[in-house]
Amino acid sequence: MDDILFLAHRIPFPPDRGDKIRSWHMLKHLAGLARVHLACFADDRADAAHLPALREAIGAALGDVHIEIRRTGKASAGLKAIANGRPASLTLFDSAALRSFVRRSLASGRIGTIFAYSGQMAQFVPDPCPARFVMDFVDMDSAKFAAYSKTAPLPMRWVHAREAERLFAFERATAARADASLFVSEAEAALFRDRTGLAGIHAISNGIDLGVFDPGASFPRLAEADRGAGPILLFTGQMDYAPNVDAVTWFAREILPAIPGRFVIAGRNPAPTVRALAGPRIEVTGAVSDMRSWLAEADIVVAPLRIARGIQNKVLEAMAMARPVVASPAAFEGIEAEPGRDLIVADDAQRMADAINNLLVAPARAFAVGAAARAAMVRDYGWDRRLAPLADLIAPGARAAA
Repeated sequence: MDDILFLAHRIPFPPDRGDKIRSWHMLKHLAGLARVHLACFADDRADAAHLPALREAIGAALGDVHIEIRRTGKASAGLKAIANGRPASLTLFDSAALRSFVRRSLASGRIGTIFAYSGQMAQFVPDPCPARFVMDFVDMDSAKFAAYSKTAPLPMRWVHAREAERLFAFERATAARADASLFVSEAEAALFRDRTGLAGIHAISNGIDLGVFDPGASFPRLAEADRGAGPILLFTGQMDYAPNVDAVTWFAREILPAIPGRFVIAGRNPAPTVRALAGPRIEVTGAVSDMRSWLAEADIVVAPLRIARGIQNKVLEAMAMARPVVASPAAFEGIEAEPGRDLIVADDAQRMADAINNLLVAPARAFAVGAAARAAMVRDYGWDRRLAPLADLIAPGARAAA
């Protein structure tokens, strides 16, 4: 098989946040099919410093690498976007150096497929493309900005509405020229098909590392002082991400007063709004060394997202750790599991509070939900199973010919 050029908006290592988890497993899987060359951005020097570990993890299958620290700020990107009429999501990640690397890679004659991870990276794929072009949108980002525009205060409501409109036009044009376009769930894929009328749209879901996220695995346990007394209600995630901020703020305001226990918000970079929630019944941890430590101690994991796209890794991780999960419909969307057996889905504040209270007073029921959750993950969510369709999308008919 010819070489693959993998483009990513963040260095796909370590797999310690949602977008990196998927990109890492995609990259590793593709490296099992062919030699892979990588062009990506890094958030800062510390992020870029993960390259040696990435090379060691992939081995000889990783070829040429271009990595650069992204220095364009959101305000600057927004002004450029207004000036040139493009989505801000593209100007935020633009780079002449990365474009040059792509041109040189294609000129080598080795590249049979360009695999672009996240919509921002499609701008680096030439049109027409001399190689097969597989676009992993992951989520329909334009729909996310459209959702933001409905609730944000002015003037951000206008900003988000403009981004939704411009980004959708770019997503549609990209999918129209790609050989295959991927989304993280069938719900996202179906939404895109419905809005664009395009073919070649596929769903490849996220998986879960079942050996890592296993309640029986070896990992640090919380000290008794950290565990505290009473039930732990846990939310995990990147805590400067707007949908996560909205979720914990809503939960603290509308649901926590109706239930017992301590609400623990675990995740890096808590926004000022999140830090302000800390108090007698709410703990904001910031970054933790191993999220499994908190997951193992949680009585219930909550996912009260009101704005969500694609698959929520936080839900998969909690289920793999055999924790009972109470999730909103938005957080549950795209997950192949049975509500009421594998997790609890509640569609408003009162029903979520009732579901949590019912589990807290019935530990046997909570244990059964957690056990069913783990079984569902083991049955359907191993990464190899989830990513098996990639081979035919990269080189159609190659396996049949072999």
